[in-house]
Amino acid sequence: MKLAVVGGGSTYTPELIDGFARLRDVLPLTELSLVDPARDRLELIGPLARRIFAREGHPGRISWTDDLDAGVDGADAVLLQLRVGGQAARDQDETWPLECGCVGQETTGAGGLAKALRTVPVVLDIAERVRRRNPGAWIVDFTNPVGIVTRALLTEGHRAVGLCNVAIGFQRKFARLLGVPPKDVALDHVGLNHLTWERGVRLGGPDGEDVLPRLLAEHGEAIAADLRMPRSLLDRLGVVPSYYLRYFYQHDAVVRESRTKPSRAAEVAAIEQRLLELYADPALDEKPELLARRGGAFYSEAAVDLTAALLRPRAPGGGGPAAGPVDGEVLVVNTRNDGTLPFLPDDAVVEVPAVVGPHGAAPLPQRPLEPLFAGLVGGVTGYELLALEAALKGGRDRVFRALLAHPLIGQTEYADRLADSLLAHNREHLAWA
Repeated sequence: MKLAVVGGGSTYTPELIDGFARLRDVLPLTELSLVDPARDRLELIGPLARRIFAREGHPGRISWTDDLDAGVDGADAVLLQLRVGGQAARDQDETWPLECGCVGQETTGAGGLAKALRTVPVVLDIAERVRRRNPGAWIVDFTNPVGIVTRALLTEGHRAVGLCNVAIGFQRKFARLLGVPPKDVALDHVGLNHLTWERGVRLGGPDGEDVLPRLLAEHGEAIAADLRMPRSLLDRLGVVPSYYLRYFYQHDAVVRESRTKPSRAAEVAAIEQRLLELYADPALDEKPELLARRGGAFYSEAAVDLTAALLRPRAPGGGGPAAGPVDGEVLVVNTRNDGTLPFLPDDAVVEVPAVVGPHGAAPLPQRPLEPLFAGLVGGVTGYELLALEAALKGGRDRVFRALLAHPLIGQTEYADRLADSLLAHNREHLAWA
């Protein structure tokens, strides 16, 4: 089994390698290819990856290359974790929207749109090259904004599933608070990528007892503190929103904070520089503790679980997609809506629990989404469609329309100013600008 990681030069990669090494019984890799145009980073991370595998006794072969076609050749699955423009572009995404009093963030608002415009064409080019060499390969997308990127991939007919670490982070946190193994905790997780709510926390599986009221009663202060939201808000909602809902529920407070401190991109860039220095040490054979501050907690476990489910051999007699899933693992993924949330188009991408197997991802049925949440989901879904159109076709007017549709913007004056700023800061990455 061969897996290729596009963006293998990321400082995230040792986290992923650590998961592959520890969980080799779940995902028995024979070959891992790290692909990245940044050859200098590969020369640090590639040898470290080999040392981590050796430390864990993993027999798999690790290679690295800046040649995409060679790197993905023969891969059964390709994991995408790239960042077009690097941390410098992210820093801009997080700063220029503040000039209009709007949130600056790399996955939502105007900054998220900028990232989508830079990223979608690059990802689609990679996916087409993968398809030409390996028509049956799965693409696992961890590249943000995951919802928009995954929708682009699925619209073009690629075998793709989107991945985010928010759900697995909540699962691990709730399991720790409950004093049970993570496998005993299932989430009623629903929404769009980076716009989700935990409506239930079930012990023993999807049909188990809902202990969310107990968690809020006994640990509400700690949960709220992690989210940087008021405890009273969680009690009033009766759910646990993802951290990213803070950009909507406390927008102006976030803007005020962001104007008084360095961007997250600046913090990450400093962490990355130190990580690269650590990775250069030939004695290092495990992921350093500093990597936990880089973000992406439990990313490796989520990636292993998803990839293993997609590549598991079909059950005897199992049919293709038309026959429906015959078996699989229940995992939270980003995939086609297909009626899961009936107020959204079928081709929208939702983030929900799904049965994942060789057939792909089949979302589990969801109870109706409360109007308080459904309205926001509907608005952001409309924005995502317009963002995808702008990424695929270009044009300032399409950028303006996407910005105007976003619930965090929604005013013509702001949409016009932000459109001009977006183009000014991203011309080198936009072929049509």
